[in-house]
Amino acid sequence: MSVSTGESARAVAVRDRIREEPGARGRAEEAARAEQEHAEEAHERTNRRWAEILQETRVAQTGVQILFGFLLSVAFTPRFGDLGAFDTTVYVVTVILGAAATGALIAPVSLHRLLTGQQMKDDLVTVAGRLMVTGLVLLALTISGTVLLILHVVLPDLLAEILAGGILLWFALCWYVLPVWLKKRSARHQQGAA
Repeated sequence: MSVSTGESARAVAVRDRIREEPGARGRAEEAARAEQEHAEEAHERTNRRWAEILQETRVAQTGVQILFGFLLSVAFTPRFGDLGAFDTTVYVVTVILGAAATGALIAPVSLHRLLTGQQMKDDLVTVAGRLMVTGLVLLALTISGTVLLILHVVLPDLLAEILAGGILLWFALCWYVLPVWLKKRSARHQQGAA
């Protein structure tokens, strides 16, 4: 039994059964149709996941672009020259994080545009999902840096740092801890039902 490129082991087994078993042709054709329907379902699932990623990208891009635009404009305000070394460092790091977040969150659109029609949608979904998570981490850091920069100007240093740290913790809880907890809880429920 040799498996040709793209032919699954199940398809080979069905083909061999047809040769050996009388009357198996009808059952084999039915099995082949069922396997084809399953493949179409996987393809549809990949298309759905890709559409969801593009929609999520649209939402995240808007926020990061507005925030990044705000950060770029800060350097041109009259009070920018009055910032101390700490605030200037926070600003520079936050702008770099914002630029990196923008790049990561817009990357799925570029991937889609450059690789459409290359039969790589599964890979695109995987890579775009990782870029989205990376972009969201960078966005959380950018928002926290922006909050720190603003609060550091209007509040005592320690209070500003505590509040900015609290914002970062809030993002970690909402964006990462909660989804991981829900995923584990769902897995436990599915395991208990089985």
